[in-house]
Amino acid sequence: MPEQDTEVTALEAAEAASQGNASESAGMAIAEPDAASGARAEFDQLKTDYEQLKGERDQLLDRLARLQAEFENARKRTERERIEFRDYAVGNVVEQFLPVLDNFELALKSTGSAEQLRSGVELIVKQMEEILRQLQVLPVAAVGEPFDPRHHEALGSVERDDLPDQHVAEEIRRGYKLRERLLRPALVRVVSNPKQTNE
Repeated sequence: MPEQDTEVTALEAAEAASQGNASESAGMAIAEPDAASGARAEFDQLKTDYEQLKGERDQLLDRLARLQAEFENARKRTERERIEFRDYAVGNVVEQFLPVLDNFELALKSTGSAEQLRSGVELIVKQMEEILRQLQVLPVAAVGEPFDPRHHEALGSVERDDLPDQHVAEEIRRGYKLRERLLRPALVRVVSNPKQTNE
């Protein structure tokens, strides 16, 4: 009898153990679907975030491409306007000088004396000077003025005692400035006064 009790107890223990294993397996089977569904939810969230970021990136790339195209168009438009403005300005200036050119052609065709030709050319020069004055292009003051390397270019010196030292004695080529901007310096000869340099 005691052997039989021992067997029953061993069987009960084995059954209890197998039932415990079964309930643990069932618990694990229940836990596994919860973990799998959590991982699936996290994957779906990451996929949604990825798609959203991808969409935002595509929008930014599209916006960047549009901005680049707008910038390029603005650059081309500015360049075109600059060229048109320059052509317009040059056209206005040339238009004012066309009558001068006409007068030169008339002077060349004239059969008058040398004196008549000279007086005609003098009138043309006055006409040109008037046009330049209207364009605010003025000659650089030279003869009798103190030598100024910002406005004068010295080609040499001349010994004279009737003018102060380092003043302009003669103008070889007239200089011009547009308002305050120097277009070209006057080519001049500068006075070297021995009386003043020796004192």
